[in-house]
Amino acid sequence: MHVHAAGLGYGNSGAFIGEELKNSWKFGIYLRAFNVTEQELRAEGDRVLLRKLNAAIAASQYVDRAVILAMDGVIDEHGKLDKARTQFYVPNDYLIRELPSHPRLMFGASVNPMRRDSIARLEHAVANGATLIKWLPNIMHFDPSHPRIEPFYRRMAELCVPLLTHAGDERSFGEADDTLGDPMKLELALASGVTVIAAHIATTGSAEGEGYFERFLRMYAQYPNLYADISSLTQINKLGYLRKALSDRPLHARLIYGTDWPLQFFPLVSPFYHLRSISIREAIAVQRLRNQWDRDVVLKKYMNVPEEVFTRFPQLLEQPCNDSASS
Repeated sequence: MHVHAAGLGYGNSGAFIGEELKNSWKFGIYLRAFNVTEQELRAEGDRVLLRKLNAAIAASQYVDRAVILAMDGVIDEHGKLDKARTQFYVPNDYLIRELPSHPRLMFGASVNPMRRDSIARLEHAVANGATLIKWLPNIMHFDPSHPRIEPFYRRMAELCVPLLTHAGDERSFGEADDTLGDPMKLELALASGVTVIAAHIATTGSAEGEGYFERFLRMYAQYPNLYADISSLTQINKLGYLRKALSDRPLHARLIYGTDWPLQFFPLVSPFYHLRSISIREAIAVQRLRNQWDRDVVLKKYMNVPEEVFTRFPQLLEQPCNDSASS
């Protein structure tokens, strides 16, 4: 779960990257992490990224399928896409069109709830196989606690579609409003019956003297429909968070495996950063694995992530409607 798509608009994808990001030093690093060149994108279209993703997952020993995420953008006061303020955009309809050709890839939709037709877009995405709705409020620039979103949340709960939303600070892009990554801003969604998956266990960031991570730990005991994914927690800037989360035994039942691909293939991640948690022999074994997806899974297994965490998301999808919110 938690695998990003991206594109430059080649092949009529409709995807784009904002000029600030495209002109920054990060752009070349992202291309290498996605294992694609701009020349390949021009020649084959943005779909080449999906083709390579599907092939890598098909070759994996441990990963069977992955949820590929669309990404909506910033919405202006008229309810329209604000391209100038949107840092990257991957439309739902692009993935709806392309993913049927890639059996290892599942559809994760994205709808900014501030769109005037947000509920219609939500229903369209779910009708076309969306397994979840993905948000990154810090760069989409909306407040998840805004009362205007409550009808959207109610419809999400009725449709039984989970919400995967970034929680914590955001440092992968340019301008970000990290107050919007406060996990407490998810209480309206939780109270509305939505199954919420807080990405990265809300690691990094704080408000009112309380860390977002500690805030999440307090919240999950209150809301049975609150989960978290463990994506990005092997990055060097998040050392210790996974170990701390795993020390909270009741939390294990709320954790979901995720990667945050392609970020876990940056220099930010190496098994040798985790020698307090794994042995040098285990680190070498991880480094020798050729398949990057297997490398991520095996590293987390060596770090004592329970087996149930790796299989929880498909089980969550199979639950009866609103079961997680009412249990």
